[in-house]
Amino acid sequence: MYKMAKLKLRGKDIRALGYPEGPVISIAMNIMEKEYKFEKEEVVMDLLRKILAAPVEYENDAVLGLIAQQLLPKQNPEGVEVSLNKTGISFSIFGGENIEQSSMNQMYQAAKLPIAVAGALMPDAHAGYGLPIGGVLATDNAVIPYGVGVDIGCRMCLSVFDIDPKELVQREQFFTRELKEATLFGGGRQFETSTSHEVLDRPEFDEIAILKGLQGRAARQLGSSGSGNHFVEFGVIEIAEADPILKIAPGIYLGLLSHSGSRGLGASIANHYTRVAKQKRRLPGEANNLAWLSLEEQEGIEYWMAMNLAGDYASACHHVIHAKIATQLGRRPIGRVENHHNFAWKETIGGKEYIVHRKGATPAGKDVLGVVPGSMTAPGYIVKGRGEVTALSSAAHGAGRKMSRTAAMNSITHALLKETLEKHGVKLLGGGLDEAPQAYKNIGDVMLSQQELVDIVGRFTPKIVRMDG
Repeated sequence: MYKMAKLKLRGKDIRALGYPEGPVISIAMNIMEKEYKFEKEEVVMDLLRKILAAPVEYENDAVLGLIAQQLLPKQNPEGVEVSLNKTGISFSIFGGENIEQSSMNQMYQAAKLPIAVAGALMPDAHAGYGLPIGGVLATDNAVIPYGVGVDIGCRMCLSVFDIDPKELVQREQFFTRELKEATLFGGGRQFETSTSHEVLDRPEFDEIAILKGLQGRAARQLGSSGSGNHFVEFGVIEIAEADPILKIAPGIYLGLLSHSGSRGLGASIANHYTRVAKQKRRLPGEANNLAWLSLEEQEGIEYWMAMNLAGDYASACHHVIHAKIATQLGRRPIGRVENHHNFAWKETIGGKEYIVHRKGATPAGKDVLGVVPGSMTAPGYIVKGRGEVTALSSAAHGAGRKMSRTAAMNSITHALLKETLEKHGVKLLGGGLDEAPQAYKNIGDVMLSQQELVDIVGRFTPKIVRMDG
């Protein structure tokens, strides 16, 4: 009788994913070999890669949480003890009927920070780590590393090509090949050779201690994408009316849309400075994840410089991918729309400069363009900000999750995903059940909830989608 071989992992393979030296490696090996003993090694390694890329998303998982908790920053008992205000600042909520209570609670907690000045919660909001995803918070001369997030400068980038999108069907094999050849996905994944780019020559790599050891890996990961909800996809762009800001004539175009961030560089910066912030300021309970750094102290100045570098690096990653594909298409794009989320900006509110954190929120100042994606089968939108003061000139950054990754994997079947993709005429390369369309809120409801925040100037419908896995 055939006996299935049991899973056997090696520490060096887990280290190669980017896992740090320490107990987490043996913990990961023991848990995976026990709980996933009959699973294929590549499936297990892919799961470990996803946990490394976003440990907060697995923190409360009954099994995988033990690994994730080893990867999250630990609070140091030293430092100044800080109390929250008894009553928090008021903040606006958009689309509250579709926002879970845990997200609300996280925002109410952030509103009680002594440094909080103003806030808003976007209609795609869901629970995060520290500030909720979809949370916008203005602070007085202070920056919260976990108010920005682990994937610093995570970004949308849309290139518009004057190509008949019917070619996506007629030459599907060509476009599929180009997506595969021009992209590399997965937490910890990197190219065998480095890519040269001016962002890698920035003086911050020599001036800030934490960055000195990250330059080599950043060079090898430039132009790659992470796991989870990161993607590069071809689709159909529809522009119904001329817009003086977008400056693209009405018509139907081929679009290339990408979503990813600053890779290992951003994650290392976020985790390092979160540890520093927690060492300097101890907040009660879960609020400790909102520990901040003043922009008048050395560590705060360093983080601000490193955060901006990571944001520029994230932008460069997108530009490398788009340039590779444009070369293969033999066309230059006739337009491009891009925007950060997971970032902090210095902005003026009521005549005074504050730090505005947008964790999973799109900048939507007056006439500022951005992209709000749906899911792998739902449309996304090119939007133009209205500069709504009560939203701190912000908007949703996507449809937003309605299921956790674990819940999605437990309740959505491969058959249902396949049926949904076929129904919408979408070809998926990679991807997993945790990113299935059913795991996300209805993008139509989200857009309806932010009519005050943005105007729609274009629509993007995915057709060939490349993701991790």
